Amino acid sequence: MWIADKWKDYEVIDCSKGEKLERWGEQVLIRPDPQVIWDTKKAAPGWRKPDAHYHRSAKGGGEWEFFDLPEQWSIRYQTLTFQLKPFSFKHTGLFPEQAVNWDWCGQKIREVGRPVKVLNLFAYTGGATLAAARAGAAVTHVDASKGMVGWAKENAKASGLENAPIRWLVDDCVKFVEREIRRGNHYDGIIMDPPSYGRGPKGEIWKIEDCIHPLVKLCAKLLSDDPVFFLINSYTTGLAPSVLSYMLGLEVRQRYHGRVSADEVGLPVTSTGLVLPCGASGRWER
Repeated sequence: MWIADKWKDYEVIDCSKGEKLERWGEQVLIRPDPQVIWDTKKAAPGWRKPDAHYHRSAKGGGEWEFFDLPEQWSIRYQTLTFQLKPFSFKHTGLFPEQAVNWDWCGQKIREVGRPVKVLNLFAYTGGATLAAARAGAAVTHVDASKGMVGWAKENAKASGLENAPIRWLVDDCVKFVEREIRRGNHYDGIIMDPPSYGRGPKGEIWKIEDCIHPLVKLCAKLLSDDPVFFLINSYTTGLAPSVLSYMLGLEVRQRYHGRVSADEVGLPVTSTGLVLPCGASGRWER
């Protein structure tokens, strides 16, 4: 498992009965997590007095219960700063387990010793974008949500990267990739974090099991003659790491050789010393 264990401003304090107790800077939150199927005693003090608690509804969705949580606050990861706020369906605007992939991408960019162009698809609030830019890459950041792209720009400014070579685009990721192929553009690194399910601007249905392989196949056409890496993230429980590995092997390694690896990503749990699984990632590298 690839473990995001370098955080200072974030920790999973404990997890039990379908929930995790987390510290985000000075704020303590309780949020649901479907991976937490065990039932252990909730002994940590934060369980009794959190700053906010997201309650999942039996009918789907849920709502926040606030006790002492600011409307917005920030946390740092190494030299990056992220603005956080509670919003729909339990999220805060950051997936901290992805820090292990930010570190990996940044290392690949720095090691190559030349200018690198990176494409970040389904780029959300920009964690991977900022990590790649900090490492020296020119990044194209694409997300279909105008609000998420605006949030990512806030994070870039907070991190001192407002003047970094980042191209911010509000666009449908698949359509953008198709246009980039027609324009003859290429990238040395590709990052994608596709949703399990979604709808396009004209109601098109995105279902990851049906759409991810065609998208990987398209993106492989955008790779330069000397690419550096290709990263796929998945939070779909039915999509095993080996599936991500197989797709990268078929579409990228067969042409460029290199190495493919895939594994679960996870976060250490302070109270138990165990690791909470948080999805999977597939990586191709030279």
